[in-house]
Amino acid sequence: MGQRDPRVDDYIERAAAFAQPILRQLRETVHAASPDIEESIKWGAPYFLYRGMLCGMAAFTAHCTFGFWKGALVLGDSAEPASGAMGQFGRLRRVEDLPPRETLIHAAMRLNASGTATPRRTRAPQPRESTVPDALRRALDRHPAAAEHFAAMSPSHRREYIEWITEAKREETRERRIATTIEWLSEGKGRNWRYERPSRPTR
Repeated sequence: MGQRDPRVDDYIERAAAFAQPILRQLRETVHAASPDIEESIKWGAPYFLYRGMLCGMAAFTAHCTFGFWKGALVLGDSAEPASGAMGQFGRLRRVEDLPPRETLIHAAMRLNASGTATPRRTRAPQPRESTVPDALRRALDRHPAAAEHFAAMSPSHRREYIEWITEAKREETRERRIATTIEWLSEGKGRNWRYERPSRPTR
């Protein structure tokens, strides 16, 4: 049995009833891959560690998500979030939605064991304010709350979303990224919100 963190138990117990069996199954699948996998809570959600970040899961109001830290290397093109959700396997609503992924966990472990880093994309210098793609502008016009948060962002934060969308090589990838952008903007989140430290309340 892998090294369990009681905070993950608490997270699962606090999740919605539909999410609990999904999270438990994901947890067991990950630990079945190796007894050396550890658990932690990072950015408010359960993560699994093996010589570094391995994968993570999260529960939301109506779905769960699961994703590999080095998803692009583990899954290739299919690492793009599906159905506008975080992670790489779309919106998980039932245990039956979970594909068998233990072999992928082994692949992710090998990447960490070999010290393979996620490749960084080289980007040409960008102007201070990037042009909003027509497809994103049309989506923002249909979602006033997302448009309001987008307009209030700094140019650099708007550019992070714009570059993420325009870098997509396939139309279906671009559409998924736009759907995810609208979802996150509607919640007031920046492109890299998962890696931002929450602000401490003032006393």
